[in-house]
Amino acid sequence: MHIAPHDNQNQPIVDVDDALVPLNYFNIVKLKKGEVFDYAVPGYETCIVPATGTVDVDVDGAVYPALGNRGEDVWDGEPEGVYVPVGVHARITCVSDEVECFIAGAKYDKVLEPFDVRADQIDLVQYGSDDTKTHRKIKHILGANQHDKVGRLLVSELFTVGEGGWSGFPSHKHDTDRLPDESRHDETYNFRFKPNYGSGLQMLQREDNKPGDAYHIMDGSTICIDKGYHPCAVLPGYQMYYFTILGGLTQRSLKQYFQPTHAAQLHTIPGIMDMVAKFK
Repeated sequence: MHIAPHDNQNQPIVDVDDALVPLNYFNIVKLKKGEVFDYAVPGYETCIVPATGTVDVDVDGAVYPALGNRGEDVWDGEPEGVYVPVGVHARITCVSDEVECFIAGAKYDKVLEPFDVRADQIDLVQYGSDDTKTHRKIKHILGANQHDKVGRLLVSELFTVGEGGWSGFPSHKHDTDRLPDESRHDETYNFRFKPNYGSGLQMLQREDNKPGDAYHIMDGSTICIDKGYHPCAVLPGYQMYYFTILGGLTQRSLKQYFQPTHAAQLHTIPGIMDMVAKFK
């Protein structure tokens, strides 16, 4: 499903127990200097990630000052995040002129400990190639490095390298728990483009070799993926970014099932198996 860009007024874009992606939670919070946003999400662990601007974060008395270092847009610096345990109160205070914060969440039933992830702790993966039109860079905020500290939530940022091309290819899905071949993970994206009037396409093919759906994605578009194969593309001449939330049903590690029709492409894209291994 495509949720068009809009002013959500600091209210969840994907709320708890969403009909389509019940394992995910997503909010965008915009504040001006000195403004405060308080929240707690029962039944969901969350992660605060400034898209732009800087905030102080207080998680039930654990203080994480000066989180976020990006200025103009998500290309301007490295991401940072704070993990907020299930149901715990968090306060976000804007300390820059203004801030835009992503809040990502996944359903979970245990209360863990809060922690922060700073720019020098981001797990970077680069894969693909210009020749295959799949050249991408992934910055894991809650990735393999935090595996033992998080319940079901995976949070990352994906960037195109260069302009134009495909992402999420070879086409894959993760909508059914049938381990060891596939895990059930709901997924939510928020897209940005550079320049911001750029756009792209999100495909969603429910069954192998059956006609599917396609959505015109723009700067600020949110995509919720409950089931099916889901590659996306950006128009030539533009860079694309998407903030990625994955919530697992029975485990945190993502096990992707690659579409049989295109599985041979796994052998044509440099570094793709290294990319797959980082979603743990």
